[in-house]
Amino acid sequence: MRALITFLKNWTLPSAIVVGTVLYLVFAYVPALDGAARFFDPIFDAIFPLFMAMILFVTFCRIDFHRMRPAAWHGWLTVLQLMLVLLVAAGILLLDMTASDRVLMESILTCIIAPGAAAAAVVTAKLGGDLETMTTYTFVSNFVTALMVPLVFPMIDPSAHISFWSAFFAILGKVCLVLLVPMAAAYVVKHWMSRLHAWILSVPDLSFYMWGISLTIVTGSTIKYILHADTTPGFVLTIAAISLVLCLVQFALGRYVGRFFGTTIESGQGLGQKNTAFAVWIAYTYLNPLCSVGPGCYILWQNAVNSIEIWHQRKVQGVI
Repeated sequence: MRALITFLKNWTLPSAIVVGTVLYLVFAYVPALDGAARFFDPIFDAIFPLFMAMILFVTFCRIDFHRMRPAAWHGWLTVLQLMLVLLVAAGILLLDMTASDRVLMESILTCIIAPGAAAAAVVTAKLGGDLETMTTYTFVSNFVTALMVPLVFPMIDPSAHISFWSAFFAILGKVCLVLLVPMAAAYVVKHWMSRLHAWILSVPDLSFYMWGISLTIVTGSTIKYILHADTTPGFVLTIAAISLVLCLVQFALGRYVGRFFGTTIESGQGLGQKNTAFAVWIAYTYLNPLCSVGPGCYILWQNAVNSIEIWHQRKVQGVI
């Protein structure tokens, strides 16, 4: 039992991915469980945003709110993200592409334009990075994405009929639910509910292991998107391979920028770890739904990268 617990601590995220994949395949392909699968599917869809809010609430309880302020690397990552978005958008507009090539390019675009993941703060804290500046960047990144999506998407797909203000406020609404509400609750608990705050702080890595549980749910949904994609397996594999390369490139670019500011952990997570649930949503809402396969695969790759980073960190610390 002790060996199993140690293994799960060292490989929380890969274990969550494997469990989520197996559970989805079992419920999807065992006829006797079909009724249970239909029953739980809408429940998981409903509770996931609430569970993410709880994870962030626990994380934000550890924040020193007075240290939350913009940093130079926030600006450089924003500029880099904008340059990548414009580069891909220009390719879509100027190159003569087949329908499948366009889907590939739009899949890449959704993975780049998506904001930094809310859970990036959780992983950053686990890696020993600065929680406050990472959280600040998450807000900056979401605001920048709320500006970019309604500006860029009408250019690449005029038939989408995207209203700037409706898209802007729709995106900000999601940001408020996932980020602002947990932060406000954490602020209240930290300043006026000291006993509850002390108990939360007394449980080490609570938010990280909660994120591991949520990743199980996310993985199940991701496998569903991939297996039910309305295309050939070969094309899905192509999207998966491209999203893997893009994931590695964004993590590497982020860490490269961070070398100049002593923030390789924070910058790497900021640019590399994306809010892929958001990317899936914008693909379904504004682009070809098949583009959602790209961010769906990306979530598996970014958590594989996170797992390797955490394993390396624990090895450096002599824990394993």
